[in-house]
Amino acid sequence: MQNKRTDQLYTCTLVNNYDLAYYGVKYWSEREEAEEQVHAFILSIEGLAAEEWQIIELEEREMKLCNVKLKNDANHALFWLPTRKSEVRKVEN
Repeated sequence: MQNKRTDQLYTCTLVNNYDLAYYGVKYWSEREEAEEQVHAFILSIEGLAAEEWQIIELEEREMKLCNVKLKNDANHALFWLPTRKSEVRKVEN
């Protein structure tokens, strides 16, 4: 999911195939699955407005690179640029 105004990708704590928690890009395996589940997902997160987010498609390698750049750190925000490159920014508290 990408914020339409800021280009920020939605990131959160996820669980991998080994039941280990990590901080990464929220994703679905297939676009159809994302389209079916995104509305309920957004409604489940307090403070998110559905109209501000869109589904975008990333290749698996792009998504994995984004996760690596996040360094498993919730103090980083990830932005997906029109050049199909990611940019990480430190979150200011």
